[in-house]
Amino acid sequence: METGSLEGTGAAAGRPVWRGLRPGLLRVRRLLLVVWTGVLTVAAGLVPGLLVGPAWAACALLPPVFAAWCWRLLGRNWRSWRYAERADDLLISRGVLWREETVVPYGRMQLVEVTSGPLERRFGLATVQLHTAAAATDATIPGLDPAEAERLRDRLTELGQARSAGL
Repeated sequence: METGSLEGTGAAAGRPVWRGLRPGLLRVRRLLLVVWTGVLTVAAGLVPGLLVGPAWAACALLPPVFAAWCWRLLGRNWRSWRYAERADDLLISRGVLWREETVVPYGRMQLVEVTSGPLERRFGLATVQLHTAAAATDATIPGLDPAEAERLRDRLTELGQARSAGL
């Protein structure tokens, strides 16, 4: 699913209009995977190779094999994330094996935050975090364009106030 792509003609049929996450989030996660794989490969080859013997340096092959598997899983996980704004609530859906769909009513939101760490800023990303009275229903939407994150924050805040929420 491309950024901002819609599944079908959901708005006309009363179904939610889903939006996906930016590809930059997948690039950031894969970059972190490559960096950590390099560190683990050196450690897995160097430490056993020096302490036990040169044959044990073959342990350095394990992190790259595991990283290749994780590379694919990161792509599947990234494609599973989506969100939709409806009249009374915000839907957030994610997960590959275990699908999780969070419904956050606008009237229950207490705080809407937009955060962006150094790596996120470098890749032009931001995260929207929604806080409600029940800690279990707090929701996060990572990998958004900063302008979209701020637009979403402003809209959610406005809708929350209109529904007599704690914002």
